[in-house]
Amino acid sequence: MALDRKHALSTGSSRGIGRGIALALAESGVKVAIHYFQNERAAKETLDQVRKRGSDGFLVQADVTRPDQITEMFQKVKAEFGNLDIFVSNARPEASTFFQPPLDITLEQWDTAFDSQAKAFLVGVREALPLMSAGGRIFAITYAQGSRTGGLQPWIGMGSAKAALESLVRYFAVAVAKRGITVNAISPGWTEDSVLNTLPDQVQQLIRDWHNRGWTPMGRLGTPADVGDVATLLCSEKARWITGQVIYADGGASLMNPEVPPEIQIR
Repeated sequence: MALDRKHALSTGSSRGIGRGIALALAESGVKVAIHYFQNERAAKETLDQVRKRGSDGFLVQADVTRPDQITEMFQKVKAEFGNLDIFVSNARPEASTFFQPPLDITLEQWDTAFDSQAKAFLVGVREALPLMSAGGRIFAITYAQGSRTGGLQPWIGMGSAKAALESLVRYFAVAVAKRGITVNAISPGWTEDSVLNTLPDQVQQLIRDWHNRGWTPMGRLGTPADVGDVATLLCSEKARWITGQVIYADGGASLMNPEVPPEIQIR
């Protein structure tokens, strides 16, 4: 899918899903601004891989919990690219900064979750829109299951922030529809080379086994490349009529009934 001469900014693109999106866009000819917060080395590796795919880009550092730094990030994008066609809001702080159950989470941890998601998206979209013309694409990376359930108690801060993020997607989609710009959320399931890999080895294995034996109907976890391909697909002109939606990119995991063992559901 050729997207030559397009420009993109993907936050949190030094690693994991953000990197997968950046590389998929690069394969289609998009020039990508690689955003990172602390890991410059990983960001440089992503940029190297972008160039190996025949595209180009540059690095931009910012703390997305700081609105002033988001503004500076977009100023750099304008200086380097002149315009912007694709904005992906993906960055998320380390789990240790927000991962606490509802009776224990501090207001600082709560604010970290919301500042990095709903507020960062609000500020980011406002900064991106002056650089966009018709055909622009805006994406928020969410985890829709976590924003609709309550079982994983320490996820309350991020789950609530993701729910607000998804709401913002719908409001912005209506606000910019007449400009020919679409706004959607992409919801990956459990994905390799992402937050999963920060968990203890035993927990990782339990999750992989659970999905491999049927909780994901396709029989495996997702990869950053899987999510990147979905984002690239939605950047196509043929996706111009899709806006305000949460697109599940999870191999069918969201279709499963949580009250019934997967061995009974898939026979």
